Amino acid sequence: MATSAAPVADVLLVRYGLAAVVCGLIVLAGPDRRCTRDELAVGCLLGVTLAAVLIVETTGVARTSAANAGVIISLTIVLTPVLEAGHGRRLPPSFFVAAGVCVAGVTVLVCGSGLSRPGTGDALMVLAAVIRAVHLVLVARLTAGRSVRPLHLTAVQMLVGTALCACGAAGQLARLSAVGAGGWIALLYLAVLCSVFAFLAQTWAVQRTSASRAGLLLGTEPIWAVATGVVVGGERLSVVAMVGAVLVIGGVFKGQSVERAAREGREDRACPTRTPIAA
Repeated sequence: MATSAAPVADVLLVRYGLAAVVCGLIVLAGPDRRCTRDELAVGCLLGVTLAAVLIVETTGVARTSAANAGVIISLTIVLTPVLEAGHGRRLPPSFFVAAGVCVAGVTVLVCGSGLSRPGTGDALMVLAAVIRAVHLVLVARLTAGRSVRPLHLTAVQMLVGTALCACGAAGQLARLSAVGAGGWIALLYLAVLCSVFAFLAQTWAVQRTSASRAGLLLGTEPIWAVATGVVVGGERLSVVAMVGAVLVIGGVFKGQSVERAAREGREDRACPTRTPIAA
C-alpha cells in the first residue's frame, strides 16, 4: 500500500522519521534520557545494517512478486545459524534440517499461485536475507555483556536510519503531498508497529535468547501474513497453504528445541557443578 502511494525512498524516510519521533518521545518521557557510549556506538552500527535491510528489502518487494519475496527472505532462517556457527557457536545438523523444513514450508505456503520468473527484485531479496541475518547476529554479538537498553538502542537506530534515508530522498519530499489517507495509514503502521515495536521487541528478545532462535521465529512471518489475509482480507486458506503452515510451525518448534538443548548442554559443561532448580 505504501509503495503504491509513494516512491520507496519517500516511504522509508517517512517510516524512519515517524519512528524516530515516537522513540524519542518515549525516551524523553522516561526517567533516564541519556544514552550510554555503548548504546550510541552499537546503535550507530546497527542503524546502518538495519537501514540496509529495509532499503534493499523494500526495493526488492517493489520489484518482485509477493510469493518470490516470501520464499527468498526466509533464507534468513538458514543463514543466521550459519553465520553464528562461523563465530564459534556450533549447532547440531538437526537444527539445519529443521531450518530446511521451515524454508520448504514457506515455499509450499506462498506458491499456491506459482512463482514468477526470477528477476532483479529476487536478487535484491537474496541480498536482503543475507543482510538481515548479519544484522541479527550483530545484535546478539554487540549487545552481549554491554549495558545496552533496547529502547535507547532502537531510538539511535531510528535516528541513523532517518539520516541515511533523508540523503536518498533529499529535494523530493514534495511528492508526499500526493499521498492519500490510505497511504498515510500504511506509513503510520509501518513506523509505529513495524519499526518502533517490532525492532524494540526484536532487540529485547535477541538479548535474552539467541540470534538463531530469533531467526527461526522470524521465519513464521508468512503464517501471520496468511492469517491476516483470512481474518482481515476475507481470503480462503487452501489445503496447500495449510500444509505449508504446518511445516513452518513444525520446523520452528523442532529447531527451537534443538537450539535450546544445544545451548543448555554448553551451559552444563561450563558449570558442571550447577544444581538443577526444581520446578
